[in-house]
Amino acid sequence: MLKIFNIKDKPEYIEEVCILTQREWGDKNLSEDEFKNRVNTKIQKLYGALDNPYYCKLILLDDDVLIGFISIFESDGDERLDLKPWYATMFVKEEFRGKGYSKILNDAILDEARKRGFSRLYLKSDLVNYYEKFGAKYIEDLNCGEKLYYIEV
Repeated sequence: MLKIFNIKDKPEYIEEVCILTQREWGDKNLSEDEFKNRVNTKIQKLYGALDNPYYCKLILLDDDVLIGFISIFESDGDERLDLKPWYATMFVKEEFRGKGYSKILNDAILDEARKRGFSRLYLKSDLVNYYEKFGAKYIEDLNCGEKLYYIEV
């Protein structure tokens, strides 16, 4: 059965999420030891952020199988430190893609943002015509090569 959880309530998935995050967005040319160190750093950082009102990581489980996750971050990179909070780390495991799980994650994070009193989330991406289907509106091109968007919640 599909269900969304705040990772605070399911800490047994933190390591898996951090491994997937490092594989997806981290340096691809690391030794095994460097990879493990980066994952451990991410784990510690995640635990340290759990009580930050501008941080949230939601996970989608099918019974006890992790399908994917999505986050709210206080900031996402150095390009626009004047903006917060950020919609970040939308991820669905490859074997589960194309089944509408990203929509479930998107709806859950927007609902969470509303509960936290946010009216807008910012996001950056180099994906073309992806986040627009979730209501993202283009703002500007960023120096990092990505585009800046916002989503009204």
